[in-house]
Amino acid sequence: MSRDEKLKERWDILVQKLSAQFADGDELDLDAIIYLIGVQELGQVHRRFKKDEKLDLMHIAICRLLEPYGYYEFDYFDEQGWPHYIVKEQLPSLKAGEQSVLMKEAIVSYFLTSEYIF
Repeated sequence: MSRDEKLKERWDILVQKLSAQFADGDELDLDAIIYLIGVQELGQVHRRFKKDEKLDLMHIAICRLLEPYGYYEFDYFDEQGWPHYIVKEQLPSLKAGEQSVLMKEAIVSYFLTSEYIF
């Protein structure tokens, strides 16, 4: 099985599992999964977030997801418990499809590492 086929298979499994757990079976999209990762990383799962905080959560998730690729590095937690990252390397210019593949790869890796999927 090629790397792309394995990624697609794992992505489909992950979307199905997360959708069943968090969206009553409605299929979650990439942005929704990134948001969930942000909430997980913040650790304040039972709280309602304002619109600007939701964007911050997505930023946290993206930083955390791309940290293993060398683009970001964790810096510190602020007084409210929000993690902060520093940019280590600028992201390359990618087409929309390439960005999507990179994020899906990073998300699958994140959930493999946490043993949420295998």
